[in-house]
Amino acid sequence: MKKGIIGKKIGMTQIFDEVGNVIPVTVIEAGPCVVAQKKTAENDGYDAVQLGFIEAKEKQLTKPLKGHFAKAGVAAKKHLKEFRLEDCASLNVGDVIGADTFAAGDKVDVTGLTKGRGYTGSIKRWNHHTLCATHGVGPIHREVGSMGANSSPSRVFKNKKMAGQYGNEQVTVLNLTVVKIDAERNLIAVKGAIPGAKDGIVFLRDSVKA
Repeated sequence: MKKGIIGKKIGMTQIFDEVGNVIPVTVIEAGPCVVAQKKTAENDGYDAVQLGFIEAKEKQLTKPLKGHFAKAGVAAKKHLKEFRLEDCASLNVGDVIGADTFAAGDKVDVTGLTKGRGYTGSIKRWNHHTLCATHGVGPIHREVGSMGANSSPSRVFKNKKMAGQYGNEQVTVLNLTVVKIDAERNLIAVKGAIPGAKDGIVFLRDSVKA
């Protein structure tokens, strides 16, 4: 990838373009991110940089993390993420990356953690139909229904869509358009919705399929 940054989802709003069309956008506070570690092909087998985002208190860190930041000589950060950028050689430990690394019109992929919905039924989780509301069906109408098995094979096949944990999983949305950049406040407005709740941590990179 050519560009990458860690951000925080602020929320959704809408802006107008020059023609007057309404564009739904998600506002992301992207950076400033500091380079906390630099990996090279000679030492680690690949080139990458580790970015840190949002300052953390010393008492919130483990002893290994304290040593990690002390060795780098940078302020402690809450979130760390590694990016395999093409121009890693031009970056050094301590460099700061802001929202201006992207520009309006860029295509980006955004990765985030979806909202956790807990243990849910198959209708909410998989969009299954409810059972009939008549003809003696009941007293439950939102159950999973037939499992599809007969006397042979007398079992439920693996990967059957059933009730269970829904949400709270990593999801990447591809090919979103950067509509607007506010470099002073490190804000990026991306067209459309991205996964996660407000104040959720997201990762932006230039699109792999653009």
